[in-house]
Amino acid sequence: MTIISLLRTPRSLWELACQRWDHCGVSDKPRQANRWQASSYRGHVVCSLALAVSLAGCAGLPDQRLANEALKRGDTATAAANYQQLADLGYSEAQVGLADIQVDSRDPAQMKQAEATYRAAASVSPRAQARLGRLLVAKPGATEAEHLEAEGLLKKASAAGEGNTLIPLAMLYLQYPHSFPNVDAQKQISQWRAEGKPQAGLAQVLLYRTQGTYDQHLDDVEKICKAALNSTDICYVELATVYQKKAQPEQQAELIKQMQAAHSRGTVSAQRVDSVARVLADSTLGKTDEKTAQSLLEPIAPGYPASWVTLAQLIYDFPELGDVDQMMKYLDNGRAADQPRAELLLGKLYYEGKLVPADAKVAEEHFQKAVGREVAADYYLGQIYRRGYLGKVYPQKALDHLLTAARNGQNSADFAIAQLFSQGKGTKPDPLNAYVFSQLAKAQNTPQATELAQTLEAQLPPAQLAEAQRLLKQEQSVRGALSQNTLQLQALQEDGEESL
Repeated sequence: MTIISLLRTPRSLWELACQRWDHCGVSDKPRQANRWQASSYRGHVVCSLALAVSLAGCAGLPDQRLANEALKRGDTATAAANYQQLADLGYSEAQVGLADIQVDSRDPAQMKQAEATYRAAASVSPRAQARLGRLLVAKPGATEAEHLEAEGLLKKASAAGEGNTLIPLAMLYLQYPHSFPNVDAQKQISQWRAEGKPQAGLAQVLLYRTQGTYDQHLDDVEKICKAALNSTDICYVELATVYQKKAQPEQQAELIKQMQAAHSRGTVSAQRVDSVARVLADSTLGKTDEKTAQSLLEPIAPGYPASWVTLAQLIYDFPELGDVDQMMKYLDNGRAADQPRAELLLGKLYYEGKLVPADAKVAEEHFQKAVGREVAADYYLGQIYRRGYLGKVYPQKALDHLLTAARNGQNSADFAIAQLFSQGKGTKPDPLNAYVFSQLAKAQNTPQATELAQTLEAQLPPAQLAEAQRLLKQEQSVRGALSQNTLQLQALQEDGEESL
């Protein structure tokens, strides 16, 4: 997974300008079960909006609820269409809702548009300030000025009472220490914890993950998340991870019962249930419990289409759970709901020829449908072009896709680029760039990557080595200080609100 998995909220509230509309079914109290409701800011009274609503009676308000429900079931098209009506009237929180959907698409063009939309609304909306700050934290290649802007926006939004600002602030300090030389991340987090600030404990969990010390602090993670479980449902994922790593099936089973009860009450989202199921099926965390994972996913998939793909992935990883026909049925359901992971997994099936006959052309078609939304799609496309699976090598296309994947956190892509430049298959060998990407590939910590890096370094004369090291620093600066642990981080949230 990449780091931009963010900017959703169930806590906002639609209070229309100039007066309350309780008789139309709009409450002025936050409703935790609804997503994408936005809070009004009484200092910014948009009477033209009030006039428009009064002229239309209550006709527009059911559309707001329709948008909320559409987003809950993953129907972003319906949600966006309904948000557009209020956004066209200039209501800042509707603009924020639209921008949130654009961010969730992960499409670069829409991400750029989202940033512009947040900026337009930030002068009057603390929620837009928080969103813009978090977007800048996650923005690839963000400048130091943008890092400092993000800090200011997040602090300003926090002072206005906006939630979910502490985690992105912590990530900002952890990812870009060179931009904040006077900030000690651990001291800052300890201070937040001492002050009893919400999310301070989760910021500590983030630090453990980022610094690679999570396994050494499982007891502290458990303590933090037990205390925050009722208010922060991401802690179900963290606790499931802890119990998986500590091989404590009894505690895991009790946690799952608690989560299922909370989900039936509507206080835990299907998305969170899906995330816990993935933990149970992750062999890198300990002994898997794929049957329980399957039992969690089957009831929620009809209302949460992403779980169709997770179910298909379960069969892919554990063939005893179902047959190919069942897996394909799940993937068809996912594709019908425009789930890019479904296209990615289908492409992988035809790329590997694991459960269906290998077909590079069909694999390419599915991967192309997931490009821009799933990082691994670029990686596999790059490999198809690099290896000549379509009949010949396409070196430039291979490099374009592999570099995109590498810069978005796919470490294995660096190794593939190093191979492309060192082997010269279909292109002239480039020892300098081969060195650069072989050094970056060492983060994989595999014997193959380490051996290639050592071999290429030994082959470069001193003058070329100096130039290669300069190019390496240049590439590292483009990527920023993002660590693989951060990229793999499950979104730490408050009240279900996605963080960076």
